[in-house]
Amino acid sequence: MQRAPNAIQFTAQGTDDLVRLYSYPSRLESPWIRVNFVSSIDGAVTVDGRSGALGTRADHDVFAILRDLADVVVVGAGTARAENYAGARTDTQRRIRLFQHGLGGARDGAPPPVAVVSAHAALDPASRLFTDTTRPPLILTTAAAPDERKRLLADAGAEVVEAGDTTVTAADLRSVFAERGLLRVLCEGGPSLFGELISAGAADELCLTLSPLLVGGPAGRIAVSPNALPSPMSLRHLLVDDDGTVLTRWVRAAPQG
Repeated sequence: MQRAPNAIQFTAQGTDDLVRLYSYPSRLESPWIRVNFVSSIDGAVTVDGRSGALGTRADHDVFAILRDLADVVVVGAGTARAENYAGARTDTQRRIRLFQHGLGGARDGAPPPVAVVSAHAALDPASRLFTDTTRPPLILTTAAAPDERKRLLADAGAEVVEAGDTTVTAADLRSVFAERGLLRVLCEGGPSLFGELISAGAADELCLTLSPLLVGGPAGRIAVSPNALPSPMSLRHLLVDDDGTVLTRWVRAAPQG
C-alpha cells in the first residue's frame, strides 16, 4: 500500500508553491478532468442548498488558483442555478504568467469560459451566467432539447452545442473539449455530474476540501449515481490550515499489474 505523504502546513505555502502543487500534468494530449468540491467533516456538500457557507480562506485561495490554471470550468445546470453562477473571475496577470510557463492560463489573461451541462437547455438567459461575464458561456445540451430554449440561449450570447442526442455523457464532454483544445478541465459539480464522471471512469482527479464544520441536516454527498464504481485514487498531497481546513488532491491510481 502506498504511504500517504505527510501533511503540509497551508500557511507556509506561497502562491508559486500552490501553483506547483495543483498544476495539471504536462504535455496533455486529451482532456484531463479535475473535479473540485468542498464538504463538511460530516460529509455535507451544502448548507441550506448552497456550498458557499462551507468555504474557508484556504479553500477560497485554492479555488482561485484552480480557476487560473484551467482552460474551461464545467458545471451541471442544477448547480449553476442553485449557486447563481456568473462568468469565472480570475487573476489576469497570473493567467498570463501561467501561459508563459506552459501551465495553462491564457496569452491575454482572459478567464476560462464556463461550460454548463444541461440536457434540456433549462437555463435562464437573463441569469448572471449570461449577463455577468466577460466570456460567453458554453452550453452543452442535446438534440432533443427544445429548439426555442436553445435559440434563446444563443441569442443571449452563449455558444450552444448539441453534444448528445438525449443525454450529455462524459465521453461527449471530453469530445467537445478536445475539439476546442480545452484540455485542462475544472469541474465544479454538482453531485450528479460528478457521479456520471465516476461511472464513466472519466474523473482523473479530485481536489476535496474538508471544512471544519459539522452540519447534519438533509444535505447530500459530493457524488451520486445509479451504480457504484469503486475507483482507486492516489493521494498527491494534503494541506492543513490553522483553522482546521484540510485540502486534499487525489489522482486516479495507475492500474496494477
